[in-house]
Amino acid sequence: MHVAVAAGSGGGGVLRPEGQDARSVTDLAAAVRELEETSHPRWIWADTREIYPALLGAGVRLARCHDLALTEGLLLGYDGRYGEPRSAQAAHARLHGLPVLEDHQGPQARQATLFEEEPPPPDADLVAEVHADQLRRIEAVADPHRFRLLVAAESAGALIAGEMEHEGMPWRQDVHDELLTGLLGPRPVHGMRPAKLQALADQVSAAFGMAFNPDSPQQIVKAFKLAGVPVASTRAHEIKQVDHPGVAPLLAYKELARIYSFHGWVWADQWVRDHRFRPEYVVGGVVSGRWATSGGGALQIPKVMRKVVVADEGWTLVVADAAQLEPRVLAAMAGDGGLARAAGQIDLYQALAQPFGGERDNAKIAMLSAMYGGTSGDAPKLLAVMRQRFPRAYQFVEDAARSGEEGKLVRSWLGRTCPPPSARWRELVSGPDGNRAARDRGRFTRNFVVQATAAEWALTLMAVLRGLLPAPARLVFFQHDEVMVHCPAEAAEEVVVAVGRAAEEATRLLFGPTPVLFPMEAVAVRCYADAK
Repeated sequence: MHVAVAAGSGGGGVLRPEGQDARSVTDLAAAVRELEETSHPRWIWADTREIYPALLGAGVRLARCHDLALTEGLLLGYDGRYGEPRSAQAAHARLHGLPVLEDHQGPQARQATLFEEEPPPPDADLVAEVHADQLRRIEAVADPHRFRLLVAAESAGALIAGEMEHEGMPWRQDVHDELLTGLLGPRPVHGMRPAKLQALADQVSAAFGMAFNPDSPQQIVKAFKLAGVPVASTRAHEIKQVDHPGVAPLLAYKELARIYSFHGWVWADQWVRDHRFRPEYVVGGVVSGRWATSGGGALQIPKVMRKVVVADEGWTLVVADAAQLEPRVLAAMAGDGGLARAAGQIDLYQALAQPFGGERDNAKIAMLSAMYGGTSGDAPKLLAVMRQRFPRAYQFVEDAARSGEEGKLVRSWLGRTCPPPSARWRELVSGPDGNRAARDRGRFTRNFVVQATAAEWALTLMAVLRGLLPAPARLVFFQHDEVMVHCPAEAAEEVVVAVGRAAEEATRLLFGPTPVLFPMEAVAVRCYADAK
């Protein structure tokens, strides 16, 4: 059963069950809760971000939905139209040959200016019509079964993202303050550096014999040039090669300044509430389908900050990540028997080591070079071994690279499609640097088919795990191939088992019967830092 939903003002809205007329309700959350409990429908709406937060605030959690905006993005991408407006209103306009307005970016969209046309909010009839059209278009793709799974996983991801922001990751504000004070000194007044950061800045200036701002890349480059040791950039790996007394304090300053800027007191004031870190996740925010954040930096939590993530009293954190996910995905997609047998082991790289002189690191370099197009160091020699021993896997990524070099589209296992080449790329390809531009895009498409499929596996894992978790356990964090569940301590073992079952089910849903093993190593810890 499908139910189209449109939110109204004052907590009301409109519901349109499949095959029935739309009906207005004064309390949308109550009406949705009743239907969820009695009929378990798939909820159809324009954008999860615009409706689900209010439902969560009213204590309503839903099992499944179809997000029109996310689905429209997948369908447009499939047709080589990546980046076109994907809102329900835009989809409806295209369906009827009307002018298509640019997308506004969700519930935190900027206010329309005086001279902009503000699109009306979608009603339930529009939602139902766009949904029906999307179902027709899904059936027209090369493999509708896989694409339906992609759409379902993407929409489930939207529910999960909303729930994780609503639930929040446990974040001990007192531990955070103590950590920052130990690293940086007491919280400074507005506009001033913390004491330890200022002391390092003074050391840097003294070492170079001149006062300058170590936060400015331009001034750093100038200082090194004046000192007679020019550098091309201020990246840490390059500065480390320079023999100068200012290098050590400068590197220490940059490390602490990054923590102060991205996870300091001001950051916590904005993103931590009620001892919970609540970032804004963006489902499919990266072209490969990986998530991004529009605020909070949840996908870049430094290791030093993990000691701040502490479970509530009587609760625990179950942290799990997939081991060597992308090589296993390649083995399953390519159907390479030798690589699949190696991927049936817990440590894939060790299982691959024999053809590479028994050296695990050599096997890892060869595999990553095949997926990312690496050509430096020993990569070419090791790639030759891989091409000989695992020809189908090697050819799989080579074909993707060649398609990219020719300006073609490549797709993930479920059908997510890479962006088409830009007009600028086509200009470059026809010019003197054409070979380089072609190779660059080939490296992108080579990795896209693997990374995008790995993102699909991880998203499917979360969708399955969400349905297996015992109440009141909640998913509270997700990063590429790592998940975190916050649960009562007595439920930890059940959650660990659920993670394993979810990994097996995600593998079956994507690849069917396969000898490739996708292990999820789950541990129950009180503090996130103890999981590593």
